[in-house]
Parts: sequence; structure tokens; C-alpha cells
Amino acid sequence: MPMKTHKHYCAGLVLAALLIPANWLSAADAQPLWDKHCAACHGKDGKGETKMGRKAGAKDYTDPKVQATLKDAQAFQSVKEGLKEGDKERMKPFAEKLTDDEIKALIAYLKAFNKAP
Repeated sequence: MPMKTHKHYCAGLVLAALLIPANWLSAADAQPLWDKHCAACHGKDGKGETKMGRKAGAKDYTDPKVQATLKDAQAFQSVKEGLKEGDKERMKPFAEKLTDDEIKALIAYLKAFNKAP
């Protein structure tokens, strides 16, 4: 059986990289997205203690009680389609600005606020 060469090893790494979805994002990758699209209302720390956040009634995502009621599917829909309360828009939809994978990463990032010290 021939020994694997450096070329074979590199080819294997390239193949593995191609098999990993290019659009896969982790919660850590979402921080720039959070800063750009969410922090103005929800705050960089997720507490919602910004001028815009208080006006819109943003929740404190560092609160374990708030986190306990947070459901992924509902959060995904809220980010994608926005939130309305009667005729008042509480949050704009992000369907045209963010991909589904970016939204999922943002939700994972949001859930990490519960784990912050």
C-alpha cells in the first residue's frame, strides 16, 4: 500500500473544504452582523438599553427568563419577516438584507447573551 504523500494530504484538505457549505456561519461569525443590523436597537450587549431599543420595546436577551421563552423558529420568523404590533412596526424585516444562514447565526449569537458572565 503506497504511503500518502503531501500532495494527497493537501488534495484531501481541499476536497473537505469544498464539502463544507460555504454559507455555514457560527455564532461568533455573527458578531459583525449583530453590530451592523441589531445593536442599534438591541445593544451590543443584548440588553436593549438603547434609545431605539427602549422606543421599540426591545427585550433584554441577557435575562434568563427572556431566553427561556425564546424559540428558534419564532425568532427566525421575526428577524426574517419583522415584527408588528397592530399598525406599528416594532422591527423591520431583514429578509432582503440577510440570508437564512445569517439569520440562524444571529439567533445563535443572541442565545449566547444568556451565557455571558
